[in-house]
This record gives sequence, structure tokens and C-alpha cells, in this order.
Amino acid sequence: MRARSRLAAGAFGALAAAALLTGCGDAGSSGTDAPEAGASGAGCAPVAGDQLVVLTDDKKLQNTDNVLPAINKKAATPQLVAALDKVSAKLDTPKLIQLNRAVDVDRKTPQVAAQEFAGANGLTDGIEKGPGGQVTVGAGNFSESQTVAELYKIALTAAGYQVKVQTIGNRELYEPALEKGQVQVVPEYAATMAEFLNTKANGKDAQPVSSPELEKTVAALKAEGDKAGLVFGQPSQAQDQNAFAVTKAFADKYGVSTLSELAAKCSGQATVLAGPPECPQRPKCQAGLVEVYDFKAGSFSSLDAGGPQTKNALKTGAASVGLVFSSDAALATS
Repeated sequence: MRARSRLAAGAFGALAAAALLTGCGDAGSSGTDAPEAGASGAGCAPVAGDQLVVLTDDKKLQNTDNVLPAINKKAATPQLVAALDKVSAKLDTPKLIQLNRAVDVDRKTPQVAAQEFAGANGLTDGIEKGPGGQVTVGAGNFSESQTVAELYKIALTAAGYQVKVQTIGNRELYEPALEKGQVQVVPEYAATMAEFLNTKANGKDAQPVSSPELEKTVAALKAEGDKAGLVFGQPSQAQDQNAFAVTKAFADKYGVSTLSELAAKCSGQATVLAGPPECPQRPKCQAGLVEVYDFKAGSFSSLDAGGPQTKNALKTGAASVGLVFSSDAALATS
């Protein structure tokens, strides 16, 4: 669904760090292999169903990839930042899921989806006029980024700016353009961008600066951004990060709504975990589930990173639990 290269199961957590990271890799074999750590107990066999639900990450395995605006420092007038913060104030993960559904499932354009959202949520109410001028909002080459960029355009237009949205590509391309002022604003993800700037400045082996705590991640992000001439608006409550999903039928049958409950009730031989080929070794995927939750699946199905193979395996009853992205349109309830 997403053209960006996310390290969905990577060392930094749910990161979309296209420039730094090898990403999740292509889908591996569709076979089911035993994980290194053996599982005892019966486990929880897959349960087919059309509706997917995310299990709450109650021990905070994943880092905080909240959506927020990245802004070229020279363009960051108080009115411009305030207009962008209006978007953050209106966005949470369920609303982001619905926006993604509008584009990815209902096949609306990002512009139409954004306009409908703006009207339904009073996005432009009370926006203060700024000094005006030309603003280019950059977007990544995936629909979620393009839709949020259109929301930024609506808010900035209401603030008196002449705005265009330009889809640029991946982070290696749009982040330098943002630093140079070729674009003034880009939708970003807090933990991902913090690690991108961190490793860009300090090398690929730099100690990670992002955290499961949003305040710590944003503080690190702002410190790294200051070195690059970038500032950041308020983070929204919307997150697009690694998550583990089951079918609603599975959750109902086994009485699980959190990863702690999954570990307590479903560690065992019948449980099948699905994800990208590197998931068993990655600290934000199977290795993290073992370390943080003491969750041990009976087998691992090597598929894709939050893509159609993993979601199909869940829905058809081939996998008990699978790695997805928390804002995926497939998680929409209606």
C-alpha cells in the first residue's frame, strides 16, 4: 500500500526511515518456519475473519511515530505554525485510518478526502491570517503523506498563503529539499524523522534517540532538527507505526485486546506469527515481543511488512497475529 520504505521491523522501531535503512525487504517465502525460541503450551490457533483489530502495545515496545509538520526554519512564522498545528489538533489514529480508507479503499483522491475531512472537522475554524506568500508543501510518494499534505494546504490557504502540494519521493529526496527551502513544509513522523536526522548527522551506527515516550522523542527530534535548520509543529495523536493485529474473531474467541494478554494466553505451539522475513531478529518485531512481553509463537510465517500477504493470512485463518501499520486502511471499522 505504501511506496515509502519503512523499517517495519527494524532496529529503530516503526520507522519509515527510507534513507537510512534497508527496509523490510521483499516478501520472503510463504512457508511457515519455527522460530528460534521454542514455545511451550497450546497457544491460540488462527481464527479467520474480515475485520482486523490492533492489540494495544501496553508495555510500549514501539517508538512514537506520531504525525507532525516539519518546517523549514526560515518559513516558520507563528501564523504558519499555528495553522499547521490546527491539523495536528484534529488528527488521531482512527481519523487517519478513515482518511487512508477513503483514498486506498474508496479510491477518492487525496484532495477530495482532505476536503471532506476539513469540512467535517472544522479544520479552518479560527485560523489566523499570516503574512501570506508562496508555500510549497512536500509529500512523500505514498497516499497517507499526500493526504496529510493536502490537509496542510487547506489550513495554510485559510491562513492567507498561496499553497501548492508537490509529491517528491522518499525521505532522501524531500528532507534535503526542506533544509534548502525548496519546500517549506512536509508531513513527518516523529520517531522516524528523529532517527533519520540523527543518523544523517552522526552516522548509521549512532545511538538511537527516539523513545516510546512521545515527549522524549519530540525533544530529541527538535534538537536534531535545530542543527539542520528545521522546526516542528505540535505532534498529532495520529500514529503510523508498527502494530500487531489479529482478527476480531480471534480477539473475541481468546479474550485478548493487549499484547500482554496475547503473551499470557497465546504463547504456544498453535500460535502463528506473520511478518516480514527479518521479523524474528528485529527488536521491534518478534525479538521484541519475546524480550518485552515474553511472547513465544509456535511458528513464524515469512510474508511481508504490513502488506497484503500478512493481512490476507490473518483474514483467511493462516496466521494468528501479524505485523501491520497502525493507520492501515484495513483497520477501518466501517
